[in-house]
Amino acid sequence: MTHRAVDAKAGLPAGTCANYFPTRERLLTGMAERVFARVEPDPVRLDQLAAVPLAEAEIAYVEYVLERLLARPVLARALIELRLEGARNPAVAEMLGRFLRQGFEADVDFHQGRGLPGGRSRVLMLRHLVDGMLLDALTLPLDSEVDLGAHARKAVESLS
Repeated sequence: MTHRAVDAKAGLPAGTCANYFPTRERLLTGMAERVFARVEPDPVRLDQLAAVPLAEAEIAYVEYVLERLLARPVLARALIELRLEGARNPAVAEMLGRFLRQGFEADVDFHQGRGLPGGRSRVLMLRHLVDGMLLDALTLPLDSEVDLGAHARKAVESLS
């Protein structure tokens, strides 16, 4: 991704993007901020999920994360691309790592606050589970016929 490419895609005069994001790292930071803001959970839906019995809550939350991200595949792919860029670019890794760790800590707090089992290590397993399912679903699926919701349910149940 270049400033010039962003200008062209947005139909803006050359140099516009660079005026707002002077470096590539700042452009990627801006992109990450926007993507994370757009994939935030819906507070109304979280309130509905809060009413789900505790025994079913963990599965319901995982299904909601998958549903939310798969409903906006461009944003979910952007998150994957940002992580890949972070693997290549230390400045992006530092910035994106902060976002990801903050999100993870918020998930741990939410998980514990809701009284869900397993704590921090359980949340990490669930995040890895969701990340893997998203990577597969959004790129080159191993089995395009799989019902991702049912598959997620079985996977979460097998962690117990």
